[in-house]
Amino acid sequence: MSTQTAIASTDEAAARQREQRGWYWYDWANSVYSTSVLTVFLGPYLTSVARAAADPDGFVHPLGIPVRAGSFFAYSVSASLLLSLLAMPVAGALVDRTGRKKPLLGGCAYTGAAATAGMFFLAGDRYLLGGALLIIANVCFVVSMMLYNSFLPQIAEPDERDAVSSRGWAFGYAAGALVLVADLALYAAHDSFGVSEGTAVRICLASAGLWWGAFSLIPLRRLRDRRTARSAVPAGPGGAALGQGWRQLRGTLREMRRHPLTLAFLLAYLIYNDGVQTVISQASVYGSEELGLDQTTLIIAVLLVQILAAAGAMLMGRMARRYGAQRTILGSLAAWALTLAAGFFLPAKAPVWFFALAAAIGLVLGGSQALSRSLFSHLIPRGKEAEYFSAYEMSDRGVSWLGPLVFGVTYQLTGSYRDAIVSLVAFFVVGFVLLARVPVRRAIAAAGNPVPDRI
Repeated sequence: MSTQTAIASTDEAAARQREQRGWYWYDWANSVYSTSVLTVFLGPYLTSVARAAADPDGFVHPLGIPVRAGSFFAYSVSASLLLSLLAMPVAGALVDRTGRKKPLLGGCAYTGAAATAGMFFLAGDRYLLGGALLIIANVCFVVSMMLYNSFLPQIAEPDERDAVSSRGWAFGYAAGALVLVADLALYAAHDSFGVSEGTAVRICLASAGLWWGAFSLIPLRRLRDRRTARSAVPAGPGGAALGQGWRQLRGTLREMRRHPLTLAFLLAYLIYNDGVQTVISQASVYGSEELGLDQTTLIIAVLLVQILAAAGAMLMGRMARRYGAQRTILGSLAAWALTLAAGFFLPAKAPVWFFALAAAIGLVLGGSQALSRSLFSHLIPRGKEAEYFSAYEMSDRGVSWLGPLVFGVTYQLTGSYRDAIVSLVAFFVVGFVLLARVPVRRAIAAAGNPVPDRI
């Protein structure tokens, strides 16, 4: 290797590492929304707002449809994910046609951050306002994560991706833990700050939006767009974006038929991740409504999840280097199923057992998500990152409406959150079986990518 080639290689590596460090910061920015808003505060708070607006039988009537107040949050999450299903193909098409991924990431980040900050005005019986802001924020969150994830194969070499992806998740969980400490201080001592309990919750919700917007500046400055052959084609009029996006999605799915092993992984991921996302969004409702735990206990439990998830993501990243990503993910799915089955038997008013459940979830949460993302990045044909990660994100969140729907319908039919939470075990069992059947090394080679020594 000549001196000039060595210098160029060193410069390229330094530039790649700079982008990776910037990339981590979007996990730091948006994970607070996922943690403080979706996981901790909004579920119980929006449920209480819906109950304040409910009729004597405990039903609210959005669009004239009778809905149990206790199911309104789950249904709102499900609706937001269905709308994400429409939005992601449009975003993927725009990126592939224009090559301008970063501006679209910024637009989604700041629209979602603004909707989250607007939750400060969610008070009284304004459950419809809460549902609308949740839907806007969650659609933006989902689309921005699709765009964010699609940077991974561009900024990390194949043998780096497990580690880079795991660091990103760990970064996000560290941010979530830091903000939860501040939220806990405000909520637990709200009288000392001269605010009511409800106002403290609304401040915590709004501050998550401000955090999301402020720290999004760093990745938007460091990441760079890369033009592809497709981006040289004019994007076409804005009114045609939806049709163009769905045409591209259909084309992507048709092409995936040429890569059936990639499609098989996506199917497995769709199933088990549906369970993961539903646990994240509904755990606080289960704790508050079924187990009778107060908000302070829930905050401490989620803080425990955040701390252990950051450590778990790094630990499982190391395990993947030794045992391979697929085996490590399979082990985490078995742990998920056992943990949820144990959750069915948790006694009410027993914080210690709920903390034990939170610790078990924390240890497998970050790693299962991070390794799934990095494993999928190996299965994408080069140059088609945005459209494939659009399909991935549909599996990640855009098609994860089924879990909240199953959770909400189970509660609506039985009136028991225990039955609702145990119904999610099926997602992990089926996902385990499907993932175990995917020959990952053959799938990577079939996509035209180099196969890492350990996968």
